[in-house]
Amino acid sequence: MAESVPVRCPCCGREHRYTAPEYPCVCGAPVVPPLNPHETATPVAHRVWQDDWVTVRCESCGRRGEWPRPEVGCSCGVVLRVPVVEGQGLTGRDSGTGEDTAADDTTRDQDVSARPQDSPAQPPAARPPFQSVAIRTARDAVTATALYLRWLGYRGVRRADQRLPSGIGLAARGLVAQVDPAVRPATLRDVECLWLTAMTESADCLYFSLAGYADDARARADALGIPLFVLDLTGTPRPVNTPADTLAGHRH
Repeated sequence: MAESVPVRCPCCGREHRYTAPEYPCVCGAPVVPPLNPHETATPVAHRVWQDDWVTVRCESCGRRGEWPRPEVGCSCGVVLRVPVVEGQGLTGRDSGTGEDTAADDTTRDQDVSARPQDSPAQPPAARPPFQSVAIRTARDAVTATALYLRWLGYRGVRRADQRLPSGIGLAARGLVAQVDPAVRPATLRDVECLWLTAMTESADCLYFSLAGYADDARARADALGIPLFVLDLTGTPRPVNTPADTLAGHRH
């Protein structure tokens, strides 16, 4: 069972009961960030990408992955960051942490990763069902996309070094992905800029949009072989062109 701990707001004194969420490891086991009940929750004053993620080890296979850091919203308006024990992890089938294994010494960048010319490391037949997070904010859209990239088999998903003209860039080894939470469809320029950015990195590229794509943008993506996905509010990316269908293991 996922653990539950009391979380007290340092601003107003209210106490909340927080249950850690479960995330799917690539091996199929649910992973739960281990909460630290001995430390105090801290208000989120401003967002820093590195602080929004926590490293958690899957007890089933030993893999380390980065998952959204637990947070809870207080009724006083403050968002609280729930303290965790980084580097450890729980599975939904085991509420205790085990002894460290050799896998603990392997960093996420040493995992099998997709190269620019390769398909993702994990074939469609081997993937467990995708589990995501509901999208209510732009940050949720980024989280859902990062989870999906890991589900596809990409490792070391992080914030892209290069800033894209629109949206938010994610990167993995051999990959640049754009997350566009805008309410207008992605434009031809958006798609071309992503493609040019990927070319400078000698990487493949993927585009994830909440509002879909303009007709000319989709046509150019088809010509360039760029997979296009639309994010629905459940956080599940839906392929909208043939390259995306192929990547996701779907068929027309």
